[in-house]
Amino acid sequence: MIRIVTDSSSDIPLHLLEAHSIEVVPLTIRFESQEFVDGQDLTTADFWHRLVAAEVLPETAAPSAGLFGERYRAVAGSGADGIVVITISSALSGTYQSAVIAAESFVGNVPIKVIDSGSVGMGLGLPVLAAAASAAAGASLDEVAAAANKAVESTTVIAALDTLEYLKRGGRIGSAQAFFGSLLNIKPIVTIEGGVVTPFGRVRTRSKALAALEDRVAALGPRIRSAAVFHGASPDAERFSNSLQEHLTSEIVTTLLGAVVGTHTGPGTIGIAYTTD
Repeated sequence: MIRIVTDSSSDIPLHLLEAHSIEVVPLTIRFESQEFVDGQDLTTADFWHRLVAAEVLPETAAPSAGLFGERYRAVAGSGADGIVVITISSALSGTYQSAVIAAESFVGNVPIKVIDSGSVGMGLGLPVLAAAASAAAGASLDEVAAAANKAVESTTVIAALDTLEYLKRGGRIGSAQAFFGSLLNIKPIVTIEGGVVTPFGRVRTRSKALAALEDRVAALGPRIRSAAVFHGASPDAERFSNSLQEHLTSEIVTTLLGAVVGTHTGPGTIGIAYTTD
């Protein structure tokens, strides 16, 4: 069987990781002098408590090629016929490069294909789940990689932020800064294009931001074959997810943003990722 490997920025809920036997290589989170392995010695809930109280924005670091190599050997040793690795956008992290280096230096009879998702969070998570479903159906290495690439090409991420502050402090705002300028009291809406954060729109209230996201989903309706709602400890996330579900036939995955994405988007963020036909 083909096995799937991804990184911790995918934010796939634990029950889905376990159901599909997906392996996760963690990034590292640094709060000043303290360093944590994402998802192992820093839970998502703990991360959000720390972030809100932090005076200095935490830093994230890509896993080493050695760490990917260790995971490849473990997966190969479990009887995998091949490995498909799908990572965070190479424009946002060195994780993809580490995965490629490890694959190129891997010694063994198990072939490895590494795919750059060009995204992050559930924008990465949905292609990972598509690949896992293909693998579970008995697809070959090339077929699983093709399913992942197809999902990468057809997955969109749109998020409403409570503030641009975290993107600014993390240096990830890109062209969005010029677009949003110095306007006060706006709710920026961003997307990911070309592997980086880019502006999608701006509204004055959170309710209008969420309405804009729901309108997007409602307009696509039956074309959406998988979808996820992700949020940064947002109390209205469940209600928002239930509203979106009314427009879709597939079940929405709802997930709390992890440290890798949450560091740069901040609390209150809520967004959607969806894959279309």
